[in-house]
Amino acid sequence: MFRWGVLSTAKIAQTQLLPAMQDASNCIVAAIASRDEARARQVADRFGVPHAFGSYEALLESDTVDGVYIPLPTSDHVGWSLKAARAGKHVLCEKPIALRAEEIDELIAERDRSGRIISEAFMVHYHPQWHKVRTLISDGAIGRLRHVNGVFTYFNKDPQNMRNKPELGGGGLPDIGVYPTVSTRLSTGMEPQRVRAEVERDPQFGTDIYANVSADFGDFNLDFYCSTQMALRQEMLFHGETGAIEVTAPFNAGDYGHAVVTLYNQDRSEAQVFSFPGVRQYRNMLETFADTALGGEGALFTLESSKANQKLIDAIYRAGDSDGWETV
Repeated sequence: MFRWGVLSTAKIAQTQLLPAMQDASNCIVAAIASRDEARARQVADRFGVPHAFGSYEALLESDTVDGVYIPLPTSDHVGWSLKAARAGKHVLCEKPIALRAEEIDELIAERDRSGRIISEAFMVHYHPQWHKVRTLISDGAIGRLRHVNGVFTYFNKDPQNMRNKPELGGGGLPDIGVYPTVSTRLSTGMEPQRVRAEVERDPQFGTDIYANVSADFGDFNLDFYCSTQMALRQEMLFHGETGAIEVTAPFNAGDYGHAVVTLYNQDRSEAQVFSFPGVRQYRNMLETFADTALGGEGALFTLESSKANQKLIDAIYRAGDSDGWETV
């Protein structure tokens, strides 16, 4: 069994990752850390976790854990990932793992030096719906892919929320813009060449709250928008010469609907529906990570893919400040 430690009592840890760890076939939750030891003990007791620490450093020094999950504010991701790996722990860090692509180079170097796993927690990488989309595209089910459309939006104007604090790495692109980009890259196996974008910032918070993006992948374009101040929506559409693939609730099945992939023929007179009921993508991610750490050969989301995705986000920000295309 792989023994997890969790750095912080963040909401996503309590609502998604801790339950998934307890449900995973090869994982146990051994420890939780918080800067407030009473808070750590409260959450540990709630989930039946044996060890609670009043500092992140104390957890990293403990021999009760094999690896850590890091759901800290984005601005802390690189630093604590490095500290954890240097302490001999495997690392699963929430996305985005960094705020600039060049920061990931240090993580790659530490991974290679230490032999510890460092991986960004892109749960969509482990959902079978995206493997189905990639298979359909590669098998020619929609002919030549010409265009991809995507959207991911929610509404959040809470000034205390880290997503609205630029000093903590807040903003729509780091939080949700990464999903249309990573799922397009995953589904096609291709990388963008250039990008143009419109990026709007909140006058109070200073964070990006809306981005309208066009990315040129050579053979096709990806157009998507994301917003932290629009009504709830997420969709992805892959449009080819002889058909189209619609992905319903592509990133957060449950909150946005059921995980369904629909393949349409050229005139939309026929449709094949592929449904994925009961899939728990967080559990899939944790089991794959644990299996790899324990000596298996799981297909983890790599830091090289993290860097490629962040390069696109970096280029989107640059494009938002210019009037034309930016090279990725």
